[in-house]
Amino acid sequence: MSILVSTLLIGIGATLVMDLWALLLKRLGVTTLNFAMVGRWAGHLFRGRFHHAAIARAEPVANELIWGWIIHYAVGVLFAALLVAVMGEGWLRAPTMLPALLFGIVSVIAPFCVMQPAMGAGFFASRTPTPGKNRLRSLMTHGVFGLGLYLAALLLTCSP
Repeated sequence: MSILVSTLLIGIGATLVMDLWALLLKRLGVTTLNFAMVGRWAGHLFRGRFHHAAIARAEPVANELIWGWIIHYAVGVLFAALLVAVMGEGWLRAPTMLPALLFGIVSVIAPFCVMQPAMGAGFFASRTPTPGKNRLRSLMTHGVFGLGLYLAALLLTCSP
């Protein structure tokens, strides 16, 4: 299998693992990210607006939920590509958990320092009602994404 296809499948697989985690949290009554807000933010970004006081109060964008999901999976694939670029082709042939888990945890910098401030939640969720809880939730979710990177890569090594 080519590196490109492997990376694509790993990114999709890891994002799916993260989504299953979010689904579990939602069933337990924990609020999770509404991907329509990601699509709304991206829609406004294409119109030249990066920052919002509160993305939920911004004008809705056509197909924002669909765009949010597309962006969510595209970012998952991008993060998988970065992991493969850093670890090399050898990791694809024999994936190990620690680099994937660490990469997933480090990837939380993107929402902490880009998405949350841009959507009005502040750096490191500082403008949310429960910043500590939200930081921990984001950290755990990205750790699950890292685990998903490893599991997806491992699954690919087992497939014919």
